[in-house]
Amino acid sequence: MSRQHAGALGHRLARWLALLALAGLALTCLGVYSATALSFVDRQVDTLRKKELQVRHLIDEAATLEHAVLLHKLDDAMIGRQDLTLVLVDAQGQTLYAGTPATTDHPTRVSRFAVHTATGPVQATLALYARDDERVLSRLAHTLIAAAMAGSIVIAAGGFALVQFGLRPVRELAVQIQVLAADTLHHRLDGSAQPKELAPLVAHVNDLLARLHRAYAQLEAFNADVAHELFTPLTTLIGGTEVALRKTRDAESLREVLGGQLEDLQRMALIIQDMLFLSQADRGATARREPVPSLAKVVGTVVDLHDAALDEAGLRWEIKGDACGEIDVRLLQRALSNLIGNATRHAEAGSCVSIRIDVCDHGVAIKVVNRGETIPGEHLPALFNRFYRVDPARAGGEHNHGLGLAIVAAIARMHGGTVLAESSQGITAIGLILPGSR
Repeated sequence: MSRQHAGALGHRLARWLALLALAGLALTCLGVYSATALSFVDRQVDTLRKKELQVRHLIDEAATLEHAVLLHKLDDAMIGRQDLTLVLVDAQGQTLYAGTPATTDHPTRVSRFAVHTATGPVQATLALYARDDERVLSRLAHTLIAAAMAGSIVIAAGGFALVQFGLRPVRELAVQIQVLAADTLHHRLDGSAQPKELAPLVAHVNDLLARLHRAYAQLEAFNADVAHELFTPLTTLIGGTEVALRKTRDAESLREVLGGQLEDLQRMALIIQDMLFLSQADRGATARREPVPSLAKVVGTVVDLHDAALDEAGLRWEIKGDACGEIDVRLLQRALSNLIGNATRHAEAGSCVSIRIDVCDHGVAIKVVNRGETIPGEHLPALFNRFYRVDPARAGGEHNHGLGLAIVAAIARMHGGTVLAESSQGITAIGLILPGSR
């Protein structure tokens, strides 16, 4: 199932910047609007309070003033305040004073209070029409909304430009990666001009390229070795068959030809069988481990099978040590057979091949030790590669196809273990380390 594309990083970041900017500016504008509105409210309340005090004072003085004088003083008090209206009503409900409202709108704020006089209480109503304040607030709201929108657009555009500028190193890396191909895996990404945040990525990619280059080189070498190993017996088979068909032969001659061809076919079958085994190991096949009380007994069984080859090579053999463990006996016998066969081919005539079983911190180490030519240190890590030979002349290729130690390494991995290879002063030890009992 295809995954939905996440979109361009620059566009996504620009959108988020625009949303964050809009939210931030909206909160700021809301704060400005609220503070301004509260200031207007405070001013309106203060205006009503001051006018109330003035009206109370004038009404209190009316006890000694005539009614006409009071009305005149109230008119003087309301001069210049078209936004204020005063209404006075006596105890009998008669209107003593009523200012003309400056607007037909509903008042914004109303203050009602009573003033006690010699003739009885007077009810006063002050109404404030803050139409100008409301107009200013409306204009301020529209201005703030426009400013928030414009600011968000500017920040989004600037953020998009900054993101594009900041992603330029990533685009440069993408260009470098795009030119890589199977024949240019030896190239490495240039991280000298990259920011430090991308340095780990460049290092990881270069490490990955190094591993890919090694794997690709090994694959090419493996393909070449497979072709060589299979081409040689095929050529022999084709040549032998052509020779056999050129003239009439008796049954005995044909039997000899077929016998030689059968050996080549068996060798090819063995190569294919070993390659299939390695393929299964690479796909994660595991060993069927079972308790074995004596590994030395398993080793002795395998050595008995190689007894004739050891005698023919003029070699002695010995088994040192013993241990118990949980192993796949069939796989371990195959690994030991490959190790002993390898030692038989390379051991010095008249020497002793020693199979040693030692308990170590990581489990049980089983290694085959022989005396012969010292293997250079640079070759030791590659001994378990497929078709790898220390001798570039491929000596002994007609009997050994170069997969024996690779199979030993695969069997060790299938048990969850590792391999070992040591060589110094003519003593070579090759083997495997199997984990202890589970």
